[in-house]
Amino acid sequence: AYDLGIEELHEVKSIAGVMYDSGQVSFFDTETNSVVLETTNGNATQLPFADDSFDRIVASEVMEHIADDRAAITELTRVLRPGGTIAITVPSLLPEKICWSLSEEYYAPKAKGGHLRIYARKQILSLLRNAGMTPTEYHRVHALHSPYWWLRCAVGPQRSIEDNWGTALYHRLLSWDIEKSPLITRWTERLLNPVLGKSLVVYATKPSKDFANATT
Repeated sequence: AYDLGIEELHEVKSIAGVMYDSGQVSFFDTETNSVVLETTNGNATQLPFADDSFDRIVASEVMEHIADDRAAITELTRVLRPGGTIAITVPSLLPEKICWSLSEEYYAPKAKGGHLRIYARKQILSLLRNAGMTPTEYHRVHALHSPYWWLRCAVGPQRSIEDNWGTALYHRLLSWDIEKSPLITRWTERLLNPVLGKSLVVYATKPSKDFANATT
């Protein structure tokens, strides 16, 4: 039940170490007496943090991998401070359905640690509300990534990106877009995101204790 991407976690820790050595980040803020940057390997349904530990939480492309997503949402709510905000991203409904239809190797069980379910927006909103959170807004992002994953699924999602000239070329395009953020791709994505956005981003807040007490 622990992080399946442990190698990536080690990479993040190494990058953080380089950033610390260069003075770009600090691991501890002496003024606020709080941790600034730390990596932890744990179970999303039993987080190793105290209640009300964080002002902000981002759970990016996580929920679709967890069998007990309700337990995970409950834990995220528990460690978020009253008045805090959470941003959850999951694969959008339409692009994800196309990926599933193109290859069984894209999702579990054939894909180890792969996606377990496809979310509709109302399902994420319901999970948040049932955990005591108040959804505030949502939008879709990364429309240019949807065709890339459709192509990956068509040629075989378990194959190396460089094995196919189409996926290799598209991957270079996405890398260039991330690094340079040119106007042409920014505007293209802005136009396409409402329909083809690969990820759905949902924001929610945890009610203050005074508000929670007033409504009980």
